[in-house]
Amino acid sequence: MSTSAMFRLGLIINPYAGLGGAVGLKGSDGVAEQALALGAVPMAQQRAQQALLELIPWQTQIVVRTVACAMGEDIARTLGFNTEVICQAAQQPSTAEDSERAAQQLAAAGIDLLLFAGGDGTARNICSAVGDKVTVLGIPAGCKIHSGVYAITPAAAGKVVAQMVRGELISVQEALVMDIDEVAFRQGTVRAKRYGEMQIPTALRYVQSVKSAGKESEALVLDDLAAYFVSQMEEDVRYVMGSGTTVAAVMQELGLPNTLLGVDVVENGEVIAADVTAAQLLDLVQQHPARLVITLIGGQGHIFGRGNQQLSPAVIRAIGRHNIHLLATKSKIQALDGRPLISDSGDPELDQELSGMLRILCGYNDYVMYRLGAED
Repeated sequence: MSTSAMFRLGLIINPYAGLGGAVGLKGSDGVAEQALALGAVPMAQQRAQQALLELIPWQTQIVVRTVACAMGEDIARTLGFNTEVICQAAQQPSTAEDSERAAQQLAAAGIDLLLFAGGDGTARNICSAVGDKVTVLGIPAGCKIHSGVYAITPAAAGKVVAQMVRGELISVQEALVMDIDEVAFRQGTVRAKRYGEMQIPTALRYVQSVKSAGKESEALVLDDLAAYFVSQMEEDVRYVMGSGTTVAAVMQELGLPNTLLGVDVVENGEVIAADVTAAQLLDLVQQHPARLVITLIGGQGHIFGRGNQQLSPAVIRAIGRHNIHLLATKSKIQALDGRPLISDSGDPELDQELSGMLRILCGYNDYVMYRLGAED
């Protein structure tokens, strides 16, 4: 299996997370050397191992992109994972800056999920580095776990990742990054602070927000999906609106005419170009901020190459993978029965570049993660 077709798991371990707890320091921020001198035993690698052991049955489908030595490489290689070292710590013991730098470099290298072992301080570092641009999940290994970005146990973290590797539907939600002031905590004062939010995968609960069934329910879900997407649209950005009824629901919410089997371009609430060609599209998006709004073909899973050839490889590259908004109801995704999404753009190299986990908007602020696999 080529690397591009594998699940790309980013891994960062804060090797000194939780050191201070066992020796009464109530945390490890800035006291790693003191904790070691008091006899503390690092546990973060063991906690990371508990998570990674859950992935052994799917090892051949995973490439671990990680940090040299104790920050990820050691445990990944010990367990036999296909391992790529992307960066290394600048100092020993590693610092918060090392974690932040690692997160940025792993995100730039391309990962489907960033799995990290640490505590609330580590979560703050990851949040500072990548924000909500990368889907993350924490392996609890620190003294303080107030943040909502952590799984309940290391094994639970591994089980969620395994679901993603198997191609199961996984919801994505925002979770708070919280931390307390350790200096104040050591003096007996609990002072918690919110530092931001990150996107985490959660086990999907198949509960509809509407009670009616059939077409009426699907229509209401589309209405919710369209309303949320429109609420998130930005000014002075050109939205390339692909074909299909899901995208048509967004155009209806905007109150704009729509080319059902063609591609329109919307900017600041107006259609600036209707039923465009590939050449016209490229002119419109090359030198201007743009987003691509598409859906998948029901039952087939194609997102490119079936009925939307106006979205040429040049257009897709000009817009960029990170600016693709994929919209679909959960019933449409479930109908794929676990088969991956397909890109058949006519450029095999681009199809490989697009592969990996994508966020799909399924309702009002309701996302799932699903795999796009290049057509072999």
